[in-house]
Amino acid sequence: MPRNALLIGPLLLALMGCATTEPSSPARQVVRFAAGDTSVDVTIGPDNPTNRDFLSMLPLTLTFEEFSGREKIGYLSRKLNTTGSPGSDPEDGDLIYFVPWGNLGFYYNTAGIGYSDQVIHIGTYKATAEQLSRLEKGDVTVTLVE
Repeated sequence: MPRNALLIGPLLLALMGCATTEPSSPARQVVRFAAGDTSVDVTIGPDNPTNRDFLSMLPLTLTFEEFSGREKIGYLSRKLNTTGSPGSDPEDGDLIYFVPWGNLGFYYNTAGIGYSDQVIHIGTYKATAEQLSRLEKGDVTVTLVE
C-alpha cells in the first residue's frame, strides 16, 4: 500500500469529525427593566427581526400598568418590525410584543391564552408578582446588561 494512502485515511476521518461539529450558539442577551430598587432581567429569545428591532431601541424609558389580571404592559414609542417573526403560545414568565397595540407585556397569568400570530415572544424572565407590581410605580429604565 502506498505510504500516502496511510496518511490520507486518518486525515479524512479527522476532517469528517470536524464537519459534524455544530457551531456554538451565541450567548443570549439580557435586558434589565429597572424601577427604583427593583429590577427584572429578561433573557432575550431567538434572533428574529422583532427582537433585533427592540434591542436597537435600547436604552429607553417606559411606564407599565396592570392589564386584565394577566400582564403588566408598557407602550413603546414606535411599533417594532415584525416581518418574519413567528407568533407564540405565551407562558407565564414571557415578555411579549403585542403587534396590534405596539406594547410589551410581562405575562404572569396565561391560563386560557393560546397561540396567536399577533403575540411575538421577546424573552423570558423570573420575577415575583411583587417585583412586577413595582414596575408600575413610575419610570422603568430598560437597558442591555453587559
